[in-house]
Amino acid sequence: MIEITLPDGSVRSYDNNITVIDVAKDISEGFARNVISAKFNDKTIETSTTLTTNGNLVLYTWRDTEGKQAFWHSSAHILAQALEELYPGVKLSIGPAIENGFYYDIDLGDRSISDKDFKTIEDKMLEIARGKHEFKMKSVSKADALSFYKEQGNEYKVELIENLQDGDITFCDHSTFTDLCRGGHIPNTGIVKAVKILSVAGAYWRGDENNTQLTRVYGTSFPKQKELKEYLELLEEAKKRDHRKLGKQLELFTFSQKVGQGLPLWLPKGAALRARLEDFLKKAQQKAGYEMVVTPHIGQKELYVTSGHYAKYGEDSFQSIKTPKEDEEFLLKPMNCPHHCEIYNAKPFSYKELPKRYAEFGTVYRYEQSGELHGLTRVRGFTQDDAHIFCTPDQLDTEFKEVIDLVLYVFGSLGFENFTAQVSLRDPDNPDKYIGEDHLWDKAEQAIINAAKDKGLNFVIETGEAAFYGPKLDFMVKDALGRQWQLGTIQVDYTLPERFDLTYKGSDNELHRPVMIHRAPFGSMERFVAILLEHTGGNFPLWLMPEQAIILSISEKYEKYAEKVLNLLENDEIRALIDNRNETMGKKIREAEMNKIPYMIIVGENEENENKISVRKHGGEDLGMINVKDFSEIVEKEINKTLKQFKV
Repeated sequence: MIEITLPDGSVRSYDNNITVIDVAKDISEGFARNVISAKFNDKTIETSTTLTTNGNLVLYTWRDTEGKQAFWHSSAHILAQALEELYPGVKLSIGPAIENGFYYDIDLGDRSISDKDFKTIEDKMLEIARGKHEFKMKSVSKADALSFYKEQGNEYKVELIENLQDGDITFCDHSTFTDLCRGGHIPNTGIVKAVKILSVAGAYWRGDENNTQLTRVYGTSFPKQKELKEYLELLEEAKKRDHRKLGKQLELFTFSQKVGQGLPLWLPKGAALRARLEDFLKKAQQKAGYEMVVTPHIGQKELYVTSGHYAKYGEDSFQSIKTPKEDEEFLLKPMNCPHHCEIYNAKPFSYKELPKRYAEFGTVYRYEQSGELHGLTRVRGFTQDDAHIFCTPDQLDTEFKEVIDLVLYVFGSLGFENFTAQVSLRDPDNPDKYIGEDHLWDKAEQAIINAAKDKGLNFVIETGEAAFYGPKLDFMVKDALGRQWQLGTIQVDYTLPERFDLTYKGSDNELHRPVMIHRAPFGSMERFVAILLEHTGGNFPLWLMPEQAIILSISEKYEKYAEKVLNLLENDEIRALIDNRNETMGKKIREAEMNKIPYMIIVGENEENENKISVRKHGGEDLGMINVKDFSEIVEKEINKTLKQFKV
């Protein structure tokens, strides 16, 4: 007999060699019909796998993230079979599941795939799926695996196998198709009921531009046609909300090939929006006792060697800047924290003076590969709303919780209500990824877990997601379209204070090491604005809008009255402008709607005679004719409703 422990802590005894699906049936026949994947002792397995030892079993359905990953991983196999049948001689390389779907990288030789071929590929995939072929894993010796792919002339699979250990190699079979695979599949192809090929793109083998460029075929699949339809509708909405499109339409930012890839240029409206975001956070930080600092965009290479950033980010940094002085090298800064450590080091501190909270909107630079650049979400130069808190170990818990409060204030004021906190810990199997002593990591990780529990956060623990110098608390936010983004991070760091020899004098007159907290509620201004644009569709909270109202004059006869209204609005600190062009009122309203301006104020003969304004909300709601003071009160009430008050 073996004992199987389920997620709820219950333990069940079974005969040796029971299958995963039989365990599911023992729990509930109805539940078992929906189980499509499983994990046993933290290893992903199939539902047909037999269990021979005691262990922890987790069963997944389509509703679980892990279930979806198995579903899409299996769909990638179906795509690969379809491509082999449609394009004889095609060479397969890798085909993983990704968020919301899957892809397969293939070498088509001198052939190509276009959107005209998508329907044919989809039909072939569904034909294969309807066969209800089981996914079966089998172990293969390294010699046999190499022989199999050498006979096919597939140098990509051969290269992958050459880097694997003999005894750890497995193939997956379904129908007439075989592929190199580690496992993690749904029971059979028949569970896949709906497929869609989304796009094709070029992709260098192993991401190296010196290697062969392959064709990457992207797709998605679902267990019901209705779910595919809903997803495609979501994609269409996402296209409308694409921050690159909205950024151009709303005149917020642009890019220039002459300036350089991945280096955004903020236009006046975008710069004003950024400034409002900065002012919003600066006011909260001031209340919370932060001090603003400014550091240069470059630093000596040795600074980043000391911090460890050069070893970790050197390959992703711009080339060093060499000066006429021999052996003198500077780098565009990849992080602000080493600079803030040196600010702390500028004078000695007593425990009575801690914590010190240094904040900066500091621009940093990373040389991202050109193929990975994407609008404002992946750039080469970006501004972090960075701050570093230097505190005593006794102050760590309070300081960390106060940063959580600050992050929640930011989210609340900007409409991000659906989020999960993620405690990101180091990977115990890859210690070389990190710097610092194990006992300090243990303290830092426990401090974050305790703070998350005490604040009542809905949090999950993710192993292997820590920064190289310390664990962190990341906030995973869902936007209006249900997409998840990492926004806001808080990190506990015992390592950089050691590396920079940071000290304070304690009550015992001895020197002690401070603890360092890294935090960035926005993350980066660029990425945050992009996500906020797509979350709101350009309809920012009223307090943040570049223009809160536009005054539409019916004709030039009422321009002076329009200017009078503008002055009254400006006196009430409402951002407005006048559209007195010689255009029809219909065209002016349409353009104001396209520009997402929250309120349209129409002035003509009746309004001037009664000393009032006619107000129309973005979206078409008519507020009728009111006086300017009443309108100002409407605006103030709406702002107060969304812009939270930060309480220390």
